[in-house]
Amino acid sequence: MLILKSQLLNKYQEIIFGLNTKIGGGRNKPFYFNMSNSVGDEKRSVDENRKLFFNALGLREENVALQKQMHSDVVTYVSKGGICGESDAMITDKNNLGIAVSTADCAAIFLYDKKNKVIAGVHSGWRGSEKKILLKTLQKLTSDFNSSADNLTAYIAPAITQKNYEVGREVADLFDKKYISENDEKFYLDVSQVNYDILVNFGLQKNHIQQSKLCSYEQKNLLHSFRRDGLNSGRSFGIIAMK
Repeated sequence: MLILKSQLLNKYQEIIFGLNTKIGGGRNKPFYFNMSNSVGDEKRSVDENRKLFFNALGLREENVALQKQMHSDVVTYVSKGGICGESDAMITDKNNLGIAVSTADCAAIFLYDKKNKVIAGVHSGWRGSEKKILLKTLQKLTSDFNSSADNLTAYIAPAITQKNYEVGREVADLFDKKYISENDEKFYLDVSQVNYDILVNFGLQKNHIQQSKLCSYEQKNLLHSFRRDGLNSGRSFGIIAMK
């Protein structure tokens, strides 16, 4: 099993973090090491994959919070494992509770408040980015948990890079032009950079932000990508927890 880590988050001994790749469990085409029950994979395989991954992180399955992601701006507080409703961001201050974000191209952002001992996981594709779900998560951390930018560390997981993320003009028009490139009347969005700038504009220090440069679309042997593989794409979980 190959699990991606965050150099920044790994500095904190009390933090558990990992993002699964396609490699694990001896799985092969079409879904490989997949965490999602909604892509057509066998439930038995998914259950086994999750158990292997969670155990590798030192977590029990019943202590991982999952959400039904809707490309929304809904942010929820969670205090227990299992399915925790429909949302695209979760926050907790509970120890030994993992927050799982499912991804296969969209940006996934993980936050840790080292002072107030709070974590969050955010799913932000173009819809979530346009709705500023990451900013709303930061605001909720501030209002509900007294977080401040100075105390926050953030990791932006691998996502689809701009040159591979074609969007329609109607989507391109929703974003500042600095996040859009145009080539032969086609438009391309830098979804990772949109979220990086939200963090910086909120006040996070740049050395407290790690932005992965891996492209989910290009890393064919490593990462799941819906844009690349369509209905044959599996999903990765990024999981953050406090010991």
